[in-house]
Amino acid sequence: MQLFDLTGKTALVTGSSRGLGFAMSRGLAEAGASIVLNGRSAERLESSVASLREEGYDVRMSVFDVTDETAVSRGISEIGQVDVLVNNAGTTRRGSLETMDADDLEQVHRVHVTGPFLTSKAVVPGMIERGGGKIVNICSVTSEIGRPGNGVYMAAKGGLRNLTRAMAVDWARHNIQVNGIGPGYFKTELTRPLADDPNFNEWICRRTPAGRWGDPTELMGAAVFLASDASNYVNGHILYVDGGMLASM
Repeated sequence: MQLFDLTGKTALVTGSSRGLGFAMSRGLAEAGASIVLNGRSAERLESSVASLREEGYDVRMSVFDVTDETAVSRGISEIGQVDVLVNNAGTTRRGSLETMDADDLEQVHRVHVTGPFLTSKAVVPGMIERGGGKIVNICSVTSEIGRPGNGVYMAAKGGLRNLTRAMAVDWARHNIQVNGIGPGYFKTELTRPLADDPNFNEWICRRTPAGRWGDPTELMGAAVFLASDASNYVNGHILYVDGGMLASM
């Protein structure tokens, strides 16, 4: 299992005070990494850091908004060495496209595309200097397919998919692997209203070959794989963790 060992590595996970980001942070910590949780709420981060520390993990926090270039630069400078970056921060706006404002599109795009660009750009010089690194962008099944009322999110996640490939092409020569994880539908605090809707829940279970929602812990293995030496020749790839949704018509 040495290929998957992250001992001695520092991993920064954005948007990780709860949900999928928190679950992936725990997975990276279990593999031996020192974790930096990130978000905009110091109070929420403090609670999450305390929770992981109680489990015996090496965890600290860094409060900054991934869409603010000055704040990102300052935050990365204070963190120091980042060996693994997981760009997970996210937001959404739901509604048919004709009801959306340009501000809705731009805000979602800034979080899902501009944010990963700024954070990656801030950590890459250090990775180049050290001779390598790992960047994992959290994409989505909506990077490939969509459903009504989710258009601005789809546009942003599609952009992040191709930004992942662009980063891989530009930085592979520096021994930096940039890949993505594309989650399907997972039960989290943010998706609880959808899971509690009987009609939507029935649609998800029928549409997904696995017949159920994903559990956040089921992203841990993918995160560890793409953060570790086990993926050293994997670059520009989106690993979909979706219960078979994309394989099914």
